Amino acid sequence: MPLNFEPISLDRQKEYHACLTGCPQLLTSDFSFANVFGWAEHYGLEWAFHKDLCFIRQTKPETIFWAPIGPWETYDWANCKTMHESGKFTRVPEALTRLWSVAYGNNILIEESREHWDYIYSVEDLIALKGKKFHKKKNLLNQFKKNYIYTYESMAPECVEEVLEMQDEWYKWYEENNPSEALKAENHAITRVLHNFDQIDGLTGATLRVEGKVIAYTVAEPLCEDSIVIHFEKGDIRYKGVYQAINQMFLEHDGAGFTNVNREQDLGDEGLRKAKLSYNPSFFLKKFETTLL
Repeated sequence: MPLNFEPISLDRQKEYHACLTGCPQLLTSDFSFANVFGWAEHYGLEWAFHKDLCFIRQTKPETIFWAPIGPWETYDWANCKTMHESGKFTRVPEALTRLWSVAYGNNILIEESREHWDYIYSVEDLIALKGKKFHKKKNLLNQFKKNYIYTYESMAPECVEEVLEMQDEWYKWYEENNPSEALKAENHAITRVLHNFDQIDGLTGATLRVEGKVIAYTVAEPLCEDSIVIHFEKGDIRYKGVYQAINQMFLEHDGAGFTNVNREQDLGDEGLRKAKLSYNPSFFLKKFETTLL
């Protein structure tokens, strides 16, 4: 029986969360609901539910499957028609590649996809910013606190319009100085998530204000009991230390109950890679591309 693919929708997110709960590797950012929903139009994402699994298919700019989500260990991979028909998968977590190696042996090619690795950090470390390795971050945070009279607030639906206004200003400034299709796509994903902020289960975030105006925000989502993912984080760089401030304050006020914070991938961007490495990740969540031969 062929899979029945349909567009990603808000009304099936509980079904999707059930698949996530059954998944052995919950830390991976790609498959959080807000990420799949936010980027659905850009990638032409569709999903199909089958035997406790959710299969995700990307249709833009090419058709390729993402890793299926659900209780991987109990699924009969060797006889999975979708695997044989589609052949190629992307964003496949390391834990799943090990199961597929057993199921397909020499008939599967598994290639490392470094640009999709997730950066995982210790929440405790990023709150405290102790020691020489965090000296620059702590210094910039302290400068922000000293130089500005600011207000921190956990994000609520009531402030989303102001966050959207700040995002629009941020995007226009960056588009004028560094125009790119990637920037345009991200702006669309951010806007889509913010417009549905109160409809996406578990979504959280925060704002920083100076003189009543939003100058930074973050949007996050719990991945599992001990891990949270930062989906979007933007700041007005005219305020020195603004990124260090929103990062540290969000974790201190709204993320302290988690052990790990996932700050997603660098997508092969050297500047982004350097910035993510500068926060001293605890470890990486490796992902792969796989092809059935």
